Amino acid sequence: MKSNELFRASSVMAVGTIISRVTGFIRSLLAVALLGTALLADSYNIANVMPTILYNLLIGGALTAVFVPQLVRSFSDADGGHAFTSRLVTTISAVLLALVAVGVILAPVLVRFYAPKFSSVGFENEFRLAVAFTRYCLPQIFFLGLFTMLGQVANARGSFAPLMWAPIANNVVVIAIFSAVLIKVPQLSAGTIAPNQTRLLGWGTTLGVVVQALIMIPVVARTGMKLRLKFGWQGLGKSFSLAGWTLVYVFISQLGYWITVRLSTSAAVQTALEGVKTGVGFTPFGNAYLIMMLPYSIVTISIITALLPHLSKLAIEKKNDEVREQLIRAIRMVGVLTIPAGVAFMLFGPMITRVLYVGITKADALYIGDVLAAFGLGLVAFSINIILIRGFNAFEDTKTQVPSILLINVIAIALSYLSFYLLPSKWVTVGLGLSFSVSYIIGLFYTLRLLVRHTGHIHVRDFIGQHSRLFFASLIAMLPLFAVSQYFSWANSDSSPFVRLAELALIMIVGFVGYFFVARNFGVGEIAVTGELMKVQFTKVFKSRGNPSEPDGE
Repeated sequence: MKSNELFRASSVMAVGTIISRVTGFIRSLLAVALLGTALLADSYNIANVMPTILYNLLIGGALTAVFVPQLVRSFSDADGGHAFTSRLVTTISAVLLALVAVGVILAPVLVRFYAPKFSSVGFENEFRLAVAFTRYCLPQIFFLGLFTMLGQVANARGSFAPLMWAPIANNVVVIAIFSAVLIKVPQLSAGTIAPNQTRLLGWGTTLGVVVQALIMIPVVARTGMKLRLKFGWQGLGKSFSLAGWTLVYVFISQLGYWITVRLSTSAAVQTALEGVKTGVGFTPFGNAYLIMMLPYSIVTISIITALLPHLSKLAIEKKNDEVREQLIRAIRMVGVLTIPAGVAFMLFGPMITRVLYVGITKADALYIGDVLAAFGLGLVAFSINIILIRGFNAFEDTKTQVPSILLINVIAIALSYLSFYLLPSKWVTVGLGLSFSVSYIIGLFYTLRLLVRHTGHIHVRDFIGQHSRLFFASLIAMLPLFAVSQYFSWANSDSSPFVRLAELALIMIVGFVGYFFVARNFGVGEIAVTGELMKVQFTKVFKSRGNPSEPDGE
């Protein structure tokens, strides 16, 4: 698969991902406008991420890591892999249903585990709300698993786009529910939210995930895969053996996330006790992370989703050098967008969030921007690390990657605690963002070293020259604009939302046009290739109206 072929395979998904992320961001904006960024928002957001945490911790990461390679192998079975896939889907579904039941019963324990300060004297209402939201949201675990399994089946059968498009329906459902509540009640608080409103927000959020999962059923049917209820462990031994190390990997990763949630919610409670009105807890962290993930998702997820089945085939055929070449090519292509995005976040984070979050105070919006700037530092390293992990997965090696995530999380946890104890409470969440970034920058070098056993050396010099040119192109294009924005204090101005939008649009358009012009003159070949293929392929996608059955170059 050459560069243009890889891009063709990911172009449909990129369009779907863009729309998904845009609708997801609208959903996030509505949530902030309705719930704010302080303790009520943290109560909802902790509950909303709880299903994802538990799902990933106990089974989700294992599915992503081992499902596609094992499915590719099962296609050589006499029945084309139908029995293997049916047994795996049935078994995992049963496990997920049991997990939901246990989670609903233990919801108060889960809330205390992730937000211990919520059980402090004076915050009983926040704790009660968090428990209620958690119970309404936990059924998402089953439907997250169903969506992932059916999506991976579709991927392995050559249908990539629906996995990117189904979340749009999820977002539309939640947007409709949040909009209805927002129209009736402009803003809620922990003291004013009614039980029926809590139920509506909680069950409505879960309904979006249900719709997202059910959409995949006809998609899988169109691929020719016939799924049936089929209990039993026959043929699943290797899958669960491989999943064991993946579960260790995910456990370590979620341990770091658990620390982030605990420290950010503790900082939120502490600032509330100190009388600070600005929301500085988990909600600013989560919203900044969502913005950071936008460029990553548009290019990185699209490329690696299209790349993984092909890497698995190359690994099975023992074409290790070709796997290495594909990984380097993916890293270089991803850098075209993630490098200027990271620089833009670092320079213009507060400006971006002032424009986007119009339903909250200036201080709250600027704080999210400060956290976003901290995330921008690590965007590139984070994206590269995800690509390299897919290289391990292609070789069905879920063990060797564990030391990498262990090092990353040890660094992140150590720096997070330093931030919590050394920084004023209101700056703790910014410190958590910096901890995330620094940990992935350091961990990248170790991940590259671990992958040697499969692909041979992937040296930093294989992509650092191109990445350096992209970085300096970004600085040349954006630093003058940053100086102008600082001189006129655009981020802190009290101009109307339309004026701030115009200022940000001017910076983004001029900055990114300048970046592409400078990078092209620096001799970065991926700029020209990506631009031309985007024009051709996105035109093709829109003409075909996103038909997932259309050949995608795989």
